Amino acid sequence: MHESLRCVDWGVATADTIAAPRPERGGHFRQWTDDLKQLTGVVADTHRMVAGWPQLQPDGPGSWDRDTLDRCDRALDALLAHGSRPALTLLDRSLPPWLDAAGGWLARDTAEHFAAYAAELGRRFGDRVERWITSTDLAGPTLADHVAGMYPPSRGAGRAGLPAVHHILLANGLATQALRATGARGRIGTTVTLVGGYPATDDPYDRLALERLESWTNRLFLDPLLLGAHMVTEDGDSPVEDTGCVRPGDLDAITTEQDLLGLSWHTPFRVTAPENLPRVLPTSTCQSALNEVNRLLVGLGFAIVPFDDVETTAYGWPIIPEGLADAVAGLYELYGDMLPPLSVIDNGMGDLDLVDATGHSDDDRRRALLRARLSWLAGLTAAGVRVCGYEYWSVLDNLEAKFRYTRLYAMAVPDHEAPPRPSIPSDWLHHGAFAGAAVPEAGRPTGLSLVPASPRTQDGATS
Repeated sequence: MHESLRCVDWGVATADTIAAPRPERGGHFRQWTDDLKQLTGVVADTHRMVAGWPQLQPDGPGSWDRDTLDRCDRALDALLAHGSRPALTLLDRSLPPWLDAAGGWLARDTAEHFAAYAAELGRRFGDRVERWITSTDLAGPTLADHVAGMYPPSRGAGRAGLPAVHHILLANGLATQALRATGARGRIGTTVTLVGGYPATDDPYDRLALERLESWTNRLFLDPLLLGAHMVTEDGDSPVEDTGCVRPGDLDAITTEQDLLGLSWHTPFRVTAPENLPRVLPTSTCQSALNEVNRLLVGLGFAIVPFDDVETTAYGWPIIPEGLADAVAGLYELYGDMLPPLSVIDNGMGDLDLVDATGHSDDDRRRALLRARLSWLAGLTAAGVRVCGYEYWSVLDNLEAKFRYTRLYAMAVPDHEAPPRPSIPSDWLHHGAFAGAAVPEAGRPTGLSLVPASPRTQDGATS
């Protein structure tokens, strides 16, 4: 294994609740663990599941479903008995119905209820859980739900929904404090959906458009978490502060030190300024590019368009293995040593439909893609970026949300057709830290540094 990744925790994760695990998912976990073992020579021995707040507290604050708590106890003991190190996620988007009915994350009280819930689980399970993740995604239940109206569409309130962002960040800080107060021994962190990409052209306005995308995604959550201040736009406005939801002491709680930061990674984006859409796309399809999401995004000063000449999944997502490392490098440029150790959650979405000519899973291609992705990541860790974990996330989790996310975000141009599938690029196979099955080699491309390594310009080529 590449020396820079020797201390990484390798694992798998699922959105299934630990109270009601689904054994039929085991085949996918075995596939991912087998892939990691073949490429890195290590066995993925951490297993993260969701505690299941709606199942544990279905009837209101202070009430607990004892049968569900007992099932969680047994599930944790079973993982330990099988040699797995348990990790637990407190929240995976869904709130208990009684909290959702009271306003969900728009209501400040939700943060206090979340901290009380975390404290109870810390008291009960803190001797066995090795890693606590407060939420699988800070953006999904707040920015996507209450601001953009993705889950469901009727709840989107635009900027009036931004207090939800503040409240979930406050909940993370209070829950971290509550877990530590119980003496829970595991490391504690949360997860952000890492967003990264490349300007569509060499026009400076496209670079500015990319920065705007990253501000309304990465910085919206990480500025308060790491810097103690809500994101300020290029116009000097603080959209979250402007809603009046921030109270004295809130940001002190939000900046409670995290032992790790989870990065959920999907796909890179190709970003353009709205005025450059006619330059990037044929005039005949320019208007069709303004689909449901782009109609929202152009108001923020950017739009998402397809890559040219890049292989895509069935979802239309581009397969760009260096995209993860480039996005992590971008974070490091912004926050440097203020970043806690990073745990990468690669949910395998780019690998889901990699099949061979017979329609069966294309193991060679999937592993070649993983090899290339890990090689880029190894280059960053060798350059000083602290990566403490890497997890495969079950590709079958949250399918309904993924398909809606795909329709809104990936298919920026509905009539875009994926180019013919090329052969596996030679540098996926013959270069980098994981060029052979668990055989260490010199790092992936020379000259790799802590800057985005391969911006893709208008023709889709790597510059």
